[in-house]
Order: sequence, then structure tokens, then C-alpha cells
Amino acid sequence: MDSAVEAEKGCASIKEQFLTTKEKFHEFLESGWQRQKGGEVDRDTEEPSGEPEQKRMKLDTDDLQDGDRKEKKRMRGQNKSRPHMKPNSYEDRRLCPSISQERETKCVYGDKCRFIHDVAEYMSTKAQDLGEQCYLYNTFGKCHYGVTCRFAKAHVSPEFKNLVNEDLHKSFTDRVMVRNHLDKELQKRLRKKQVCFKGTDAYLKTINKGKKPDNKSRDECRDVKAEETQSCSGDPSTGQETQNCAVPPVKTMGPITDADIIKLRPCEKKQVDFRDKLYLAPLTTCGNLPFRRVCKRFGADITCGEMAMCTNLLQGQSSEWALLKRHESEDLFGVQLEGCFPDTMTRCAELLNQNIDVDFVDINSGCPIDLVYKKGGGCGLMTRTNKFEQIVRGMNSVLDIPLTVKIRTGVQQNSNIAHKLIPELKKWGVSLITLHGRSREQRYTKLADWDYINTCSKLATPVPLFGNGDILSYEDAMKARETGVSGIMLARGALIKPWLFTEIKESRHWDISSGERLDILRDFTNNGLEHWGSDTQGVEKTRNFMLEWLSFLCRYIPVGLLERARRRSTSPPFYMGRDYLESLMASQHVADWIKISEMLLGPVPKTFSFLPKHKANSYK
Repeated sequence: MDSAVEAEKGCASIKEQFLTTKEKFHEFLESGWQRQKGGEVDRDTEEPSGEPEQKRMKLDTDDLQDGDRKEKKRMRGQNKSRPHMKPNSYEDRRLCPSISQERETKCVYGDKCRFIHDVAEYMSTKAQDLGEQCYLYNTFGKCHYGVTCRFAKAHVSPEFKNLVNEDLHKSFTDRVMVRNHLDKELQKRLRKKQVCFKGTDAYLKTINKGKKPDNKSRDECRDVKAEETQSCSGDPSTGQETQNCAVPPVKTMGPITDADIIKLRPCEKKQVDFRDKLYLAPLTTCGNLPFRRVCKRFGADITCGEMAMCTNLLQGQSSEWALLKRHESEDLFGVQLEGCFPDTMTRCAELLNQNIDVDFVDINSGCPIDLVYKKGGGCGLMTRTNKFEQIVRGMNSVLDIPLTVKIRTGVQQNSNIAHKLIPELKKWGVSLITLHGRSREQRYTKLADWDYINTCSKLATPVPLFGNGDILSYEDAMKARETGVSGIMLARGALIKPWLFTEIKESRHWDISSGERLDILRDFTNNGLEHWGSDTQGVEKTRNFMLEWLSFLCRYIPVGLLERARRRSTSPPFYMGRDYLESLMASQHVADWIKISEMLLGPVPKTFSFLPKHKANSYK
């Protein structure tokens, strides 16, 4: 194929000896899997464990166009037909938490408890262990999941006693690995609406009076916060504390600093040096804590939690607060909030300012999905400048840390408005602006407009502006740095190859082997078991998030297979890898992703099913 024609069609320049057809590719994967299992496995009839295979939901981007789907326009970038499935327990009978967590008190439900209280009975029905070694026990000296761990044989005695390596466990006793947990007492107060927000109330009064809060009014809000800190301490004579307050009477985490005693004014806020850093974008679903740890290992400088809905946080929802958790390796970490009203966003900022440990808070004004946009959030904020200003000024008035904003070029494809908004954001007091070089209408298709990003970066000075979009190689990063941006944000590039951070910092292409890529997945697996647990629920949660990530990882084309290193995301033809594992990792078929997960987490449960949230766009 002529190189000009090849480039025009968007096909990757793969060496001819590796090219193949779709039929030969899948036939090779099936035969190779059977050979790896000793020729005893027929994937159409048996599981690797010998149990009958349950019907699975399988997805192939070519098969999606069969039948009725041929008559419909293909929805790119999102899985519009994804069914809403409730989480599966994967266990018919579970051990009562009072037993598995070795609590001193008995189960409060007594005979009415629906869980098993007899350990011997539970062990007789428990699924087979997945391996001989437990990562949690080997790393921390104790596995808190005891007999429910899927690697329990490594640390459970014949008498079902959970063993502890005292010397190793002692070294982690006082070490806080993950921060920003939701306090149970705070959760109760949020649910009962017993939390007051004096800083927010003071700010909202200025809006109701029709004033634009200047530096003086923001200082007044700070003074209110300082007063409320004293009022929260309660009556010293009685020792009672005021319950209806967002600010706890004492700092719950870390040593007390001068900033806790004397509330900071805007000019005295904590400063963060964002310039010339690699920023891992806040990625919904895939940007979880275990994945961020992988990216930190490869050189990510700034990490940010997944988008969190401010209304859910204010209601004390545990699942939403889990998105705020921070690992000790994340030295520069922020959280991203989504909302569309000044009161809820400001309250949420005040709540987080007092109860979690982060370096900055980011406003999501770039989310393109309908669910967010139609209610005025995400990209909708870009066209609601009055509300946007009130949100930014309000959050700034209650935060002691920098406030950042992520935006797109605009809403419509040919109608950019970011250049009009950026000078206003500077006036409102943001500390960093991140610009995704596409409009909402473009979603994640078409090339990012880096010329426009360059223009906007000049308007943002002296506020740093980060560029985002189509950074898939170190050449892309070098080209981006030639513009006026202060730094770059990586999103899909980090999902497709998390070692991209290393490539950029070392200015090279990494022809990574399939074994090294499997080791990265193994690290993610260990991170997942540590974060979500090593019991059945934790193992399958880790598997599900791994499969979501594999829907992006499969798009990577090894550098050694290319005629020339590609500099943008293109659609590859079917190709064979240099070994079986490399070919398996190139498959766009869900069943093949499940095979990879089984290499690390054992066979899937009988009732397992998976359908990715994102549709891969790599193949035509």
C-alpha cells in the first residue's frame, strides 16, 4: 500500500510480515489458548476450571454492526446500549462481617442475620483459592480478609485462624497509606442535614444583595470562617461541642499548623507550582486509585481523582466519597467536582476544605455527556457565565487551596468560546486552566486544535494553562511544549500506554515487551487487591476495572511492529504480535480480555458477565 494512501486512510504502518486477516487472527488466539492449557480446553464448552461456561456478553467492534445495528448510526466513544446491571455478589452464602473482620462484639442481628456465622460451614462452600501466595499478607504481614480471602491458604491455619507476621505488620501499624476516608460521624450529620456552612452562607448573602464579591467581601467570608472555628469548640465549662457545624472542633488529620489557627486570606492561600509538569487527567471509571498508582510509578507529576458529583458528596454517599481517596504516593493530588449551582458547589468546597487532604480542587466545566450537560453542568457552565462566575468566586471564598478549572474549546464544533472565557476566569481568581482542544460536539473524535490552545495560552498569562488532547507519544508532547502552554495533561494516551510519562521524560519510544505489559497489569492487580480487597467481591471488582482499562490498552501497537513510529491515533489492520501474549493483548474481543484477567486473577465466577462502558474506536 502506498504510504500516502495509507496515511490518508488512517491506517498504522505495520510491517508486512506481521499483517494478517481477522479470521486467521482469532483462529490463532483460540488455538494458542488451548495449547497453553494443555490442549484440554474448548473455550466454547468449558471454563479453565472444568466448570460449564456461563453465557457471556461478548463485544467485537466489527460484530457490533451486524443485524439491526447496521441500520443505526454507530455511536462512537460511548456504549449507548449498555444495560444497567446491579452489582453481583458472586457468592451464594457469605461469612458475616462480624466473623470475617474478627470483631470483638457479636453480630447485632443475631439469628436474623442472613450471613453465615459458622466458619467451617463457610469454608465448605467457599470457592477454590486462586493462588498459593497472598499479596496482602506478603506485603503487610496481615490480610484483614482472613478466611474470606481468595488466597487464604497462605495465611490461614488448619484451625481457620488468621496468621500474622508480627515483625512485618508492626512496620505498617502507624503508616497511613490511603487518606480522605469518610468519617462515619460526619456522614450521619450530612444525612440528617445537621451540617452548617457559615462561609457559604456569608457568600450567598452577597449574591442575594446583587454584589460581586471582591477581595474585601472574600476576606469577610474568611473572617466568618475564623469565627465559626471558635464557635465550634462549644462551651468550655460543659465540655459540649456544637453539632451543627461543618468544621470539626479539632483537626482530624495531621499536625495543627498556623493555617489552622489563623485562617488564610486569598493572597495567603497555599501555592502550588503547576508549571512544566505532566498531569494525569481525571478519568471517569478508569482513573481509579490503583491506576493512578501505576501512572505515578511511570512519572506522572500531578494526579486528580475521578469526577465527583457535589450533590452526592453533600448527601454523604460513600461511593462518591470513595472517589476522593488519596494514596501516599500521590504527592500532588487534587479532586474534581461537578455541579451547576453556586450554593451546592460552594458548600461542597467548604466541606472538603475542612475534611480531606488535597492540594487543589478542580471544577469540571468540560464534561460532554448529556446527563451532565443538559442540567447545566460540565460544558453547560461555559455558556452560563453568570452562574459560572458565582461558582468560581464562591468556591474561592471558602477554599484555602488553589481552585482550578478544566474547559473545552466550546460547545459547537465551529464556534470556539474559550478565548472569551479565559480572561474572565483570570478575574474570578482561578489558579490553573486546563483546555481540552475539542468542543463538546466533537466529544473525543477529530484532532485537537493545538493552534487554538496556543492562542488561548497567551490570553491566560500569568495564570498557567495546560493543554490536553492527542498526546500519544513523546513527539506529540515535544510539539505541544513548543506552544505557549505551561504544561500538558494526558488522558487517553495514559490509558493506552501508561509508560507514556516515562517516554516523554526520557524523550524516547519504549518498545515494551508483552511480558513487561503483563507485569504492569500485575501491579494494577496488586494495587486493586490492596484497595478493593482480596475477598471474592474485591477480586471481581479489580477484574472489572481491569477489563475497563483493557478496552483502551488493546489499542496500543508495539513500536517494534511499525514501519515508522506513529504520531497520532490511527486504525490498525489485524496483525500478529511477536509472541502469543502480544497478539492476545491486541484483540478487541471482550472474551480475550477476560483470558488476560484469568492469567492474574484466576477463572471468572459462573455468573460473571462484562460489557465495557467505552467502545474502542481503533478498528473501522
